[in-house]
Amino acid sequence: MEETYIDSLDPEKLLQCPYDKNHQIRACRFPYHLIKCRKNHPDVANKLATCPFNARHQVPRAKISHHISSCDDKSCIEQDVVVNQTRNLGQETLAESTWQCPPCDEDWDKDLWEQTSTPFVWGTANYCGNNSPASNIVMEPKSNLASGMRVPKSLPYVLPWKNNGNAQ
Repeated sequence: MEETYIDSLDPEKLLQCPYDKNHQIRACRFPYHLIKCRKNHPDVANKLATCPFNARHQVPRAKISHHISSCDDKSCIEQDVVVNQTRNLGQETLAESTWQCPPCDEDWDKDLWEQTSTPFVWGTANYCGNNSPASNIVMEPKSNLASGMRVPKSLPYVLPWKNNGNAQ
């Protein structure tokens, strides 16, 4: 049994397509092929049923109940169900959490109205608040340019590197 299980995991193993007996498909491509071939052979697809335990199992509708009772993949699903049921039984005995959110003393709206300093605005002179001893001092923006240089007031209409070789 274990050798068969290992063999079924081989991605290079060739599997026969249930829709067209002439198709031999590698196991790693088999699910994709089933979808494609099911669309191409709707007459055969109507005669086959999909196993609820493994979608790779396409079985004639008349034999699906026998397949379900004897499917190898059923044991994996049943084990998962048993494991989940035992976990759920353990969870039902746990008491509900008694955690409560701690009280919050923060009020951001109130803090915003109590704020005395003016908001920062880029490119404008920054004035100190009225409560400050330096309320009449204007703080000019600092420039990192060398003395005698200034920032351009606007960009040129035509940038030199976008000239496309046209001399002006």
